Amino acid sequence: MINFNLSEEQRALQNLARKFSMKEISPVALQYDKEPAFPEEIIKKAHAAGLMNLTCPREYGGQGMGLVNASLITEEMNAACVAISGMIGINSLACGPILIAGSDEQKRSFLIPLNQAGQTASFGLTEREAGSDAAGLKTLAKLEGDHYVLNGQKCFITNASYAALYTIFATIDPAKGTKGICGFIVPRESPGLSIGKVEDKMGHRALNVAEVNLENVIVPRENLLGKEAEGFKIAMETLDEGRVNIATCGVGLARAAFEAALDYAKKRVQFGKPIGTFQALNFMLADMAAAVDSARLLTWYAGSLADAGKRFTREAAQAKFYATDVAMRVTTDAVQIYGGYGYTKDYAVEKYMRDAKLQQIFEGTNQVNRIVAGGALMRG
Repeated sequence: MINFNLSEEQRALQNLARKFSMKEISPVALQYDKEPAFPEEIIKKAHAAGLMNLTCPREYGGQGMGLVNASLITEEMNAACVAISGMIGINSLACGPILIAGSDEQKRSFLIPLNQAGQTASFGLTEREAGSDAAGLKTLAKLEGDHYVLNGQKCFITNASYAALYTIFATIDPAKGTKGICGFIVPRESPGLSIGKVEDKMGHRALNVAEVNLENVIVPRENLLGKEAEGFKIAMETLDEGRVNIATCGVGLARAAFEAALDYAKKRVQFGKPIGTFQALNFMLADMAAAVDSARLLTWYAGSLADAGKRFTREAAQAKFYATDVAMRVTTDAVQIYGGYGYTKDYAVEKYMRDAKLQQIFEGTNQVNRIVAGGALMRG
């Protein structure tokens, strides 16, 4: 028999994250959406509370959690605000390549100081002409003696303006496609690295997203992750875990929208009774609840495979596209249930709807994730 009950330890983690989110994130979420700023003080408090670097092993300064336990925390925090929570949780993606392919020396040299100081990092894969087609990146890495020289530009890089280090992917030869891509650890202070345009976004307003310019950036050979030409594989493995994380973000956002809509449907009276008692809206609420619950279970399943050391590429892609599609649908329905009020900035459901759209786009668009899942099915 499958047991869906959480252990006492898991409930404690969930309650810790919920209390922190209700105290530190929820009260300021709309303020940060209206006037975007780096949530530095909230990040410091999250670090002090043990709510950062969840899946990084303890020996490298992290919390040493599996993906399922991390999802319990991530859902609670994203139910409060996906943008602020994204800035708190960015290291799970940004440091993923180091955990996957880094040597013990690299992990100790870069992760321990980063994690102990509560600093954040960035994952540098996407380029203007290499989004869904990540293999088409053009940032060049040229080996010169004991170092590489990097030239190019990355875009849509989360936390770029505030990162202490970057995991950058570049190619030694664009003609080689995936077989020419390498991963590098690049400290922020590296000469030639600069921040370009900061994106002005529809949603996720407190989530910093910007360009990273690389002009003759010298990277020591010992900062190469794995071997030459292993970069694409490293990036794809990183995205497997990242997609479970984004699926969890979708669950948290959808849950928040559903709970807001349910509460409103109980309190809003029209024609002499609560609007939630009318069949049209009652059925909407039932569908929203089922969608949130099913997205959570699919996400936990993908995480449980990862925790068991099993292949989870298809399940991660499925969880990502399903949970974030649910987030878009449920947040849209929440606005509809609120009616005209839902379209105003006086209520959070308007923010939820804007925030949901990006979740269908980053960590691989949902169309790309369907390609990933479908391809895995065909390969058996």
